[in-house]
Formats: sequence, C-alpha cells, structure tokens
Amino acid sequence: MFNASTAYFCKPLWFSRLKALAGVPLLLLLSACGALQINTEHVSQNQDSRVQFVVLHYTSSDLKQSLKTLTEKGVSSHYLINDTPPTIYRLVDENRRAWHAGNSQWQGRTWLNASSIGIELVNPGYRETEQGRVWFAYPDGQIDQLIRLLKDIQQRHELPVDSIIGHSDIAPQRKVDPGPLFPWKRLADAGLIRWPAADRVAALQAGYSSGLPDALWFQQQLHVVGFEISFSGEFDQQTRNVLAAFQMKYRPERFDGVADAQTAALLAVLNTPAQP
Repeated sequence: MFNASTAYFCKPLWFSRLKALAGVPLLLLLSACGALQINTEHVSQNQDSRVQFVVLHYTSSDLKQSLKTLTEKGVSSHYLINDTPPTIYRLVDENRRAWHAGNSQWQGRTWLNASSIGIELVNPGYRETEQGRVWFAYPDGQIDQLIRLLKDIQQRHELPVDSIIGHSDIAPQRKVDPGPLFPWKRLADAGLIRWPAADRVAALQAGYSSGLPDALWFQQQLHVVGFEISFSGEFDQQTRNVLAAFQMKYRPERFDGVADAQTAALLAVLNTPAQP
C-alpha cells in the first residue's frame, strides 16, 4: 500500500519527475524509494543479552563535575548515582556502548565497554595525607539505590551471580576504584555476588599458615576468579597488583598485595564450591 510514510520519502521524486515516470509500475517506484520492509515473525531462541557484566566505579569528584565529565569529556557511563541525595541518573541507554572500562579484561573477555553496563558512584575516592592515603566511605542511601538498580539490571538481563565487578577487577594494573571502603559484603548479602564462607576460610587458613602455596598457585587461582594475570611463577609486580585488587574486595582491612595464608584461604574457598 502507498502509505503516508512512503509518500513523504517519495514526494520529491513524484513531484519533480511525475511526467517522466508515467507508465512505470507502482511497485518498482515503491521499492526504489519506500521504507525498508523487514519480517520479524521468526525469532531465534539462540540469543542472550549483550550485557554480560556490570562494572562499578567512583568518580573522584562531586556531582556537578561528575556530570560534566561523563557527558562532555570523552568518557561516559550508563548510570551515575549521587551521594547526597542518592539520585540515579541515566546518561547512556543500556542498548548503547558507554566509555567507562577502557583497556580491560575479565574471565577472558577483553575491552569490556562492548559487553558491560557502567555505573559511576559520586565519591571522592581518596586523598593523600602525611599519614598516608585516606579513603572515603559510601553513604548507606547511595548503596541502597545501587543495590536496587543492580537487582533490576540483573533481572532484566538475566545475569548470573558474580556478574557485578569493580574497575579494579578488570584493570588491576592501573585502577583501584571503587576502593577498599566499597561495601562488597552488602552486595553479597543482597544475593548479587558470592562471598567466601568465614568458617571455611578459617579452617583452611590454619593449614596454609604452616605451608603457603607458591606464586604459580596464587596466579592460577586468581585467573580462575576472573583476573587477567601472567603465569610468571614469581611474586612480581603484576601479581602483587592483582592480589591487592582481590584483597581490596574480599579483605579490605589489608590489601598490600602480599600473599599470605588468609588470602590463600579466601581464594581456595571462592574457587571451590561448598559440598551439599
């Protein structure tokens, strides 16, 4: 049928060359200048969401500067959550790619901008003092809003547990956000990520205290968790950086990147499912 939409696109053709087109079949005209016709009756069952992960960040600035940076300065995120009041801003549609992850890798996937949703939290991050680095905590209301948003995203995109990760997880050689004061345990309590059972960690820690695994074991275990790491067999700087990122998440009271019995126990429990 010759509809209004087709007529709009064809109007210049019809009115400027009407005489020249006399006798040309209507279907040929419509195929040349009409709207694209696509049949959507058949839907494949072999598909899932483009979104595989949700990556959490802090902004290192206040709301005003965060909005300016994320909308005008060449970087972006899908969502921004203010600290006070805890307001959720959507800056990029979830169907489009935001520029928040950079050079990144997790569970073998690289350049995670294409497969993730980025969420920025308004938070100063840290400041350097004479006594050392001082980190800033996250208000409860901000985390409440984050958990509500994460549950919504997880349900809509059918994401499995542990799909929510930090910038420091996917880029441990260059990033530390969302930092050691981010409450990952609250996300675990909300069913969004797994958490090593304290009793199992304590039981294994005693054994590792008398005999610590070598560097290659730690590298292999960190790789199983999802980190990008080279199997150098040495406690080199790249390994220390990844250990620090892991500790920052699961043992934030000490994240010096030094392999110890507690870190070994945390890794072993996380990578060994509990027996029913």
